[in-house]
Amino acid sequence: MKTKKTTDKKKEKIEKNTNLKNELEKLKIELKEKNNKLLRSIADFQNYQKRIDKELIYHEQETKKKYLEELIDLHELLKKAYDDNNPKEGLKLLINNIENFFEKEQIKPIKCIGEKFNHNIHYAITTLEKNDCEDNTIIEEIKKGYMLNDKILRPSHVIVAKKVEKKKL
Repeated sequence: MKTKKTTDKKKEKIEKNTNLKNELEKLKIELKEKNNKLLRSIADFQNYQKRIDKELIYHEQETKKKYLEELIDLHELLKKAYDDNNPKEGLKLLINNIENFFEKEQIKPIKCIGEKFNHNIHYAITTLEKNDCEDNTIIEEIKKGYMLNDKILRPSHVIVAKKVEKKKL
């Protein structure tokens, strides 16, 4: 009877061993598949990054091209105005062209003379004391400011009025 028990135990061990080997093989295959999926995902991501980089460069070049074409047109108009006997007409055309470009690009000048000083859209160069103005009112524009849509492109450089304080005796 002893031999039958040992034989049964050996069979169990062999069977257990075989099961473990099978399980190990399954796990190795699964690990290999997951590793391949991971490598493919990494490669896909790298390809995506390269494609996005190319698209960004393309869009940057297209934008640059668009603005350079506008600049070339303005240069040509300046040359015509320079060569013209009456350059005022050429300069008017040039100014109109620039204003049309601003309108197309949604660039709007900031209104400031007579307005209250707003530090978000105005840059105060100096203040002048005046009797006939309200305090913090813009009285002169040194450099025109511009908005691009609703964002500040360049603040207006202005001179702001400060009410003269009456001296007490």
